[in-house]
Parts: sequence; structure tokens; C-alpha cells
Amino acid sequence: MGMRVAVTGGTGFIGKALVAALLARGDAVLVLTRSPAKAQASFAPHPELSFEAWDAERQAASWVGRVDAIVHLAGEGVFDARWSEARKKALVDSRVVGTKAIAEALREASPRPKVWLSASAIGYYGQDSTKPPQPESGPAGTDFLARLAQDWERAADRAHGVGVRVVHPRIGLVLGKHGGALAQMLPPFRAGVGGPLGSGKQAFPWIHLDDAVRALIFLLDTPAVDGPVNLVAPANDSMGAFAKALGHALHRPAFFAVPGFALAVALGAERARALLEGVPVSPEKLQGAGFSYRFPSVDAALADILA
Repeated sequence: MGMRVAVTGGTGFIGKALVAALLARGDAVLVLTRSPAKAQASFAPHPELSFEAWDAERQAASWVGRVDAIVHLAGEGVFDARWSEARKKALVDSRVVGTKAIAEALREASPRPKVWLSASAIGYYGQDSTKPPQPESGPAGTDFLARLAQDWERAADRAHGVGVRVVHPRIGLVLGKHGGALAQMLPPFRAGVGGPLGSGKQAFPWIHLDDAVRALIFLLDTPAVDGPVNLVAPANDSMGAFAKALGHALHRPAFFAVPGFALAVALGAERARALLEGVPVSPEKLQGAGFSYRFPSVDAALADILA
């Protein structure tokens, strides 16, 4: 018999793929959501798939004692809207409030799950492409996304010391057919007007959706791994190299760079800076634990996604 796994954010780009993969290998999955009926409608019926209403701001995570593992992916989309102060608060609250609620419930629960994967992001390391590839021990940045990731991880760390293995998957830019960064890049590239953002020299730490899901399951199954784990491919491509590879894969030009000032006008200066700068990231712990990538190179990843 497989595990009983609770998933928050299960209707999102990564979550939906993770739920399908867990069911395919024989696990039972409980999807936690504000709208169970709406969530259920987005999945094919499955005897081991169930849905439960959960609102972190209004109720305790009463389900934690009924599962063997938790994968907590819920959070508002970082680039879905301009970063007003209200939007920044929503981005923080959508991550930290729910994470604190799960951590507190874990402290009280009996029995408890064995493992909790509480998502984080590579934004933890800040914005400086001149740095060498950052391992999990790399220092935190000081910008908004770095502080957001630190607050997110600290909220989960409240569950330390109660016998639950806590893992922070610091997830990179996930590439897949139906969402994520690539979905936003494809239309201009297919129209022949694609290219890098800004100089193209900034780091672009990506991972194929299939490898991201396989890595999350690997972390569920590998008791020796805890704490932060970088979920990125080992390639360490720049934005310019990625844009060139995408243009090549689509047989389209890739030299129509989007100037930094234009991006700042369109998105706001702070949000634009998060796209125009970045930090190279190394999957040191994931590789050290024996994880094997199906798509370690950008050419292989794009060939599969665009097939």
C-alpha cells in the first residue's frame, strides 16, 4: 500500500502534475483547497483521490493527523500582478499564514506525518548573477523575494523538534507545456519576435516539470534529506542561452531583446528587477542524494516539451 499524501496547491501547475504522479504510483492523495467542488472538477475521478475544504486563515489544519506526508505548495502567483504594498502582503500571507497553520497543527497532532515538504523558492538567494552557483548553504539575499522565501521557510521551521522531517524545496523556474515561465514566453517566440529579457546575462535557473515532480517524490521517499533543497537543473543557463535554445527549438529568431526600461514600465521597477537579475543555483543536495535527471540540458527539456 502506498502513502497517504496531503497536497495544498494541488490544482496549480506543479500541484496537478504531482497529484497525477502520486496516484499513478499507488499513493492516496488528499487535496486541500478553499473550493473542493471546483478542484474536483479539474481532475478525472480516481478512487484514491479526495478533496477537503481548508482555509488557513479561519480553521486549523485538522487533517494533518490522517496522512503520512504533506506537500505544501499553496501560494499566490508572484508575477500575476503589480507589486503594490497590498499585493506584497497577499504574496506573503498566502505563503506564511498557511505554513504557520500546518506547523502549529503538526506540533499538536498525534499521530503525525513522517515528512513535510514545505515549498520555497530560489529567490531565497537574492539577485546577483555575478555570484557563483549557490548551494543550499549559500547566503540569503535582501530583496523582497529573498525575504519572502526566508519568512516562508521560518514559518515551516516551527515544526522542528516534533519528529517530522521538514524539507524546503527551493523551486526554480519550472518549464512545462501548460504553465509556468515557458507558457508566457512561447507566444512572442512563435511569432518570431522572441528574445531575452534585458541583457540576457542574468541567471535562468530552470527545471523541467517532470523532473520537478520526480524530485518532490524523491524527497518524500529519501529520509536522509531534510532542510533546504534546490530544485533546479544542473545546467546553469543564462537567460540569453535559454532564449537562444528556445528560438532554435522553434526555428524562430531569438534576438528581439526586451529592454530593461520597457520591462520596468510594463511591470513596475521592483518586479522587473526580479526578472532582469538572478542568481545561479546549484542542485548540490539533490545530486548528492542520488537524484537522476531526465532532462539535465535545456535542449533535451525543450525538445520534450515542444514535441
